[in-house]
Amino acid sequence: MEAIIFLVVLIVIAFFVIGIYNRLVALRQTTNQAWGDIDVQLKQRVDLIPNLVNTVKGYATHEKETLENVIKARQASVDASSVKDQAQAENMLSGALRQLFALSEAYPDLKANENFMKLQHELADLENKIAAARRFFNNAVSEYNTAREQFPAVVFANMFGFSERDFFEVADRASVENAPEVKF
Repeated sequence: MEAIIFLVVLIVIAFFVIGIYNRLVALRQTTNQAWGDIDVQLKQRVDLIPNLVNTVKGYATHEKETLENVIKARQASVDASSVKDQAQAENMLSGALRQLFALSEAYPDLKANENFMKLQHELADLENKIAAARRFFNNAVSEYNTAREQFPAVVFANMFGFSERDFFEVADRASVENAPEVKF
């Protein structure tokens, strides 16, 4: 009888550990899927930038430094390998794009250009999609990190290779909200 009780307790514990493991796997997959959604949007934005730069080049030829900054920021975004690196690159790219759009204020012909306006609207749409995907990703990461840190999952998480995930964060609020300085 004692052997049967021991076996039942062992089976209950095994199912309990399997349940914890499966929940962590599901949450990890949700974060991976959420990152994939962000990655798709970021790639679309990166693909849009050369068209935008070429359109601006025709109107603002003496703004070479701004255009080079956008191109460098785009390349940094393409080369980023981790969530943290990608977040830094995207913050740099967002700042460079703000400077690029600030140029349009100084060039009325550019601002009125149909191609530029179309690209600007596409980019704004992508920015909204990226923001939504980032919120979903950060929520999934929060849920995953919380689940792996709660008892009893914390006992098994590291043993099974469930490491903490980084959030995809924008730069500090002040740098995002301040308008870029444009000098002529």
